[in-house]
Amino acid sequence: MRARLILASSSPRRIELLREAGVEAEVIPSPVEELHDTALDYRHLCEVNAGRKACDVASRHPGAWVIGADTLVCLDGQPLGKPADLAAARQMLQSLSGRVNQVCTGVCVIDPAGKEHVFHEVTEVEFLPLSDEVIDDYMAKVHTLDKAGAYAAQEHGDQIIAEIRGDFSNVVGLPIKKLLEFLAALDACVLSSR
Repeated sequence: MRARLILASSSPRRIELLREAGVEAEVIPSPVEELHDTALDYRHLCEVNAGRKACDVASRHPGAWVIGADTLVCLDGQPLGKPADLAAARQMLQSLSGRVNQVCTGVCVIDPAGKEHVFHEVTEVEFLPLSDEVIDDYMAKVHTLDKAGAYAAQEHGDQIIAEIRGDFSNVVGLPIKKLLEFLAALDACVLSSR
């Protein structure tokens, strides 16, 4: 019998990545506030936030597998969260112009016994040089305020991105290949046979 699997996120991108991989999960978002501690290494910060979300949901749904995730865009080791407004989004895109940033997703899987299993994935994203006109056009097409770093590789990414080095799904919000390998290694009976 397949175990109950819960995604502790309302991100439509994460839900879609799981479904595309043949994994059906219940969606129960966590209301936990994300930490924004610049004293922490961004990789550790992603793992901590993923763990906080997963633990919150797991505490209300014992006996289930719970997946929590947190994605940050980092430039020069400094995390870029979701922009507060359009001016902040524009500033983020200008700062990323012609440079390489890292996208890190921390993932926390809590098994039915309540044990936490944590990992992260980092992907490098090289931006094209962006003119003001390109930024204007991109911001007119993409809702930048709900995206870390004010961009989405899957939405008109060819306008702003020169190259992605690593896992594309990680940039979207969930390193799906590594997650499936992780679940298989844990012998999680949540994966449907395809």
